[in-house]
Amino acid sequence: MGAPLALTMGDPAGVGPEITVAAWRALKQGGPAFFVIGDPDIYDGPVEAIEHPSDAVGVFSNALPVISTPLTAAVIPGAADSVHAAAIILSIETAVEFSSSGLAGGIVTNPISKSVLYAAGFKHPGHTEFVASLTQNVSQDGPRGPIMMLAGEQLRVSLVSIHTSLKEAISGLNAEAIIHTARVTAHALRRDFGICEPRLALAGLNPHAGEGGSLGREEITIISPAAEALRADGIDISGPLPPDAMFHEEARAKYDAAICLYHDQGLIPFKALDFWGGVNVTLGLPVVRTSPDHGTGFDIAGQGKARADSLIAAIRLAADMAERRAK
Repeated sequence: MGAPLALTMGDPAGVGPEITVAAWRALKQGGPAFFVIGDPDIYDGPVEAIEHPSDAVGVFSNALPVISTPLTAAVIPGAADSVHAAAIILSIETAVEFSSSGLAGGIVTNPISKSVLYAAGFKHPGHTEFVASLTQNVSQDGPRGPIMMLAGEQLRVSLVSIHTSLKEAISGLNAEAIIHTARVTAHALRRDFGICEPRLALAGLNPHAGEGGSLGREEITIISPAAEALRADGIDISGPLPPDAMFHEEARAKYDAAICLYHDQGLIPFKALDFWGGVNVTLGLPVVRTSPDHGTGFDIAGQGKARADSLIAAIRLAADMAERRAK
């Protein structure tokens, strides 16, 4: 058995605490083992404080292992409060430190509220960029990300642009970004997913992938040259493909991951196929990092309504990735 996974606290006023306990109850007998870095008082269930990640495996079957990161104010479920920002950030930093040193097999991040952290002076766009900055001096093999992938049983999509407006995603589209995304994705499919000869599918931007230039020329001037450069580099990539015809079952059987050019192009088909079980994976990092594919859920926090499916899937995928890297 490898090192246990490190779960971050996430926003304590969101659904993170309750889905963490639910995930522990689902996995306590068979694993993968994990510990959470947070305030022990926010978890409703058997909790055991531990001092070191190595203590987690021994207590995991009987109690949720917690490395204490105390909060300085009471938590009101559903009430976002920047007073918790310092502890949220410390939880992430500690998880990255444990994973970078090998004391944790990987990181699974519970959802955060960017507005809560921004109010406390947080300077990063989100989790992905923060974890990337914390690991920028850690050595790794292969191209460096971060690249955001959504992974599920039926589909994997990597995104060239993420949280930016559609107008900015289109105006900023360039061949270099497509090439980088595809290279990081191909390497991660080999290293982290065990796919020896990964097949990629590159989405077009315009209807019918531009219809030979009559519906837009980005496929001719940007996207096709990127695909040709990748093929010349030995990467198996098809496209640009019409986005409306590449996500049905027969089409998905022909590739291992889709490269999508903007957020909704990839996430709409992905969430239509697997809304509850999808996992957010950050590719191109020296550490394993996954996350449930949903937000803080302030509107249902503390009501017993939150589903832990995505967090459980994120834990299992992180363990699989860590095992493959160890080999």
